[in-house]
Amino acid sequence: MRLVASGCGVGHLQFICAPASLPRLTRVPTGFLRLMAVVTVLMCCGVYGGARASASVLPFGGLDRTYLLHVPAGLDHPNGLVINLHGAGETGGSQASLTNYNAVADQHGFAVVYPDGIDFSWADGRGASVPDREGVDDVGFLVSLADRLTKDLNIEPGKVFATGLSAGAFMAMRLACQRADVVAAIAPVAGSLGSAVPCAPSRPVSVFATNGASDPVVPYYGGGMVGRGGPSDIVALPAMADRWRDLDDCPALPVEDAVSAEVHRFTATGCADGTEVVFVRVNGGGHEWFGGASQASAQFFATHAR
Repeated sequence: MRLVASGCGVGHLQFICAPASLPRLTRVPTGFLRLMAVVTVLMCCGVYGGARASASVLPFGGLDRTYLLHVPAGLDHPNGLVINLHGAGETGGSQASLTNYNAVADQHGFAVVYPDGIDFSWADGRGASVPDREGVDDVGFLVSLADRLTKDLNIEPGKVFATGLSAGAFMAMRLACQRADVVAAIAPVAGSLGSAVPCAPSRPVSVFATNGASDPVVPYYGGGMVGRGGPSDIVALPAMADRWRDLDDCPALPVEDAVSAEVHRFTATGCADGTEVVFVRVNGGGHEWFGGASQASAQFFATHAR
């Protein structure tokens, strides 16, 4: 599966953090936007040469787990750690290129880590991947990775966040469900949660979820889907948003904001422990990392630490 690269704010989500009162930009043909997205990513590569970046290994569960780490230059104590999870068939390196997250990490003072899944996928609980079927403990691996990096980089507790695309989004969701003590906020893109995967977080977690209403892989209204690893059954995206609002004890119905003709944002505030649940529906959006998703998630993380 090859996904559209649009990491520097082009595409549907360029309006995602802007007030609705701002004037709308002139609509540009989708093909041009996607071409410019790829060009932008290529131009951004290598610009942050002064930052620390390294490929490393973490032994866990009898396996040597690999990851790519980026730390902004000159920061001894980053403002947080973002775990950025790739989609099925991809790698940590391809996720770094696709999302251009190093650039927004530098802006916000975050360290960002791009782990590699076993067989290019994750044990996200759906049973539709090699690591799931082989009993790989990816939740444990990601927690161990976060523990290592927060200690090595002197990152304060409560400032670990997770985002991801597709299978990586499913994995970020499962991580929050099972280890809310570690992850303060998540921002899954084009993913949900397996219907049979339990979700009873030990404490509230802030959530910023983004999905295309026309996603041909992850059905917006849930049910059966077929990914790289095989078939699975998933929770509908509106129901997933409802579930998180219940889990976080949000006091009222979400407020809908038509950010643009394509982008509708549903925001529930005042939830337990200061958490917030934001669900973004992109009308006509497919299975992709939407332009602006990197910046939007980083801004969300910056204001939702514990």
